Amino acid sequence: MPQATLDERHTLQLDPASNHAARKYTPGEQLRRVLWSFGRWLLVLSPRPLFGWRRGVLRLFGAKVGAHVNVYPSTRFYMPWNVELGDWAALGEDVFVYSLAKVRIGRCATLSYRSHVCAGTHDFSDPALPLLKVPVVIEDNVWIGTEAFIGPGVTVGDGAIVGARAVVVRSVEPLHIVAGNPARTVGARACPSRS
Repeated sequence: MPQATLDERHTLQLDPASNHAARKYTPGEQLRRVLWSFGRWLLVLSPRPLFGWRRGVLRLFGAKVGAHVNVYPSTRFYMPWNVELGDWAALGEDVFVYSLAKVRIGRCATLSYRSHVCAGTHDFSDPALPLLKVPVVIEDNVWIGTEAFIGPGVTVGDGAIVGARAVVVRSVEPLHIVAGNPARTVGARACPSRS
């Protein structure tokens, strides 16, 4: 089959009507999204030191939240019932967790100021651009730098570090340090010896 010429490729059309008409959420998800649109204000309006209060609100809305988790009032969760936060995890100011699919953030993981975890995308090979819900895993002891982006389907391995403003679209090996856009390995952390 001959390859399309550049002019022919530019005539390919998207189908936004089919995208808008597609059912992206179940009725139960729709109801929970409506409830969360009000419930999220219980986080937003809470005083900064009330980490226990915010843990309780997230649990009330279906998130699995471990002990001693720190979530700040400006942290945003799209669908908290798809989120799991391990013990001692910390999500800083203005972190955005776009949790269309499951997002697991491990024990002692830190997401710095304005980092973005994205568990959703679209199928760009289909003119209707259907929504894809793709899980993200951030394993234990990971540090995500300021304004970093963690894309759909990515696993950030145990002990890895993601540099500030990095764009991570492929999984990161344990103990690796990545930076840049797209993120690439720039170093590795030494594994501490255990006696």
